[in-house]
Amino acid sequence: MISYQQTKKYFNCILSLLIFLILGKPHLVYAQTKNWKFKVIAFYTAKEDPAHISFVHEANQWFSKQGEQLQFKYDSTNNWNNLNETFLFQYQVVIFLDTRPDSLSQRIAFQKYLEKGGAWMGFHFSAFALTPSAFDQNWDWYHEIFLGSGEYKGNTWRPTNAQLKVEKLHHPFTKNMPGLFSAAANEWYSWKNDLRKNKNIEVLLSIDSTSFPLGTGPKPYEIWHTGDFPVAWTNLKYRMLYFNIGHNDMDYDGGTNQTLSSSFSSEMQNRFILNSLLWLGLGKANN
Repeated sequence: MISYQQTKKYFNCILSLLIFLILGKPHLVYAQTKNWKFKVIAFYTAKEDPAHISFVHEANQWFSKQGEQLQFKYDSTNNWNNLNETFLFQYQVVIFLDTRPDSLSQRIAFQKYLEKGGAWMGFHFSAFALTPSAFDQNWDWYHEIFLGSGEYKGNTWRPTNAQLKVEKLHHPFTKNMPGLFSAAANEWYSWKNDLRKNKNIEVLLSIDSTSFPLGTGPKPYEIWHTGDFPVAWTNLKYRMLYFNIGHNDMDYDGGTNQTLSSSFSSEMQNRFILNSLLWLGLGKANN
């Protein structure tokens, strides 16, 4: 027979456990979330092109892991209607992983966000625009002023590695980086505008001449033999970085669409991304 004292003891144990479950767990969750150094929201579409879809999936996993280690909160969404003033107010950095907003309200909200001091990082296809195409150049502020690149001009094929030249060795985005490094395989873009002539654009990385010939074709114009090709730059009037990586090599020829490369396989390339992201989110680069 259980005594009164034993019953009371068991009751107190159960009560303590319930109090911990009810009050303790939320406290632990709060303790974890309140220490984020900054918050990042990545927008993506991830439709049609298997290479862009592959990059989006890989990027979401990679940024989430980096966020856990470096104490920034990483969220992602394919709902572009979230590109509004109220939603963006929660985040210090916006990332475009593959495409760009199409509606007027989304574009206005994004421009206001940047003009009020918000930060942005864009990859590969987020800068693409070509008239006529499914992505016409119908947003002058974004392509001509903000990015400065204008329309897409051409690209290399297949996705291949390239040697990238670091043009600003003392920039926060290039902290602790060598003057030259090997980038992950990518489809490299060229642009109609000469970014060197834009006083607001600072080119940080470009294709080094040791990369030529760059691309394997089969079309001759898909292989670059010479030229000046910026691949990462910032606009001095905004808190932003554009980086032309984000197209994994895929098994198109074999018909499996299997991913054959990783956009995060280069240690120095990853360092550049994290230096840039931490500066955009905190005002300082990684140590």
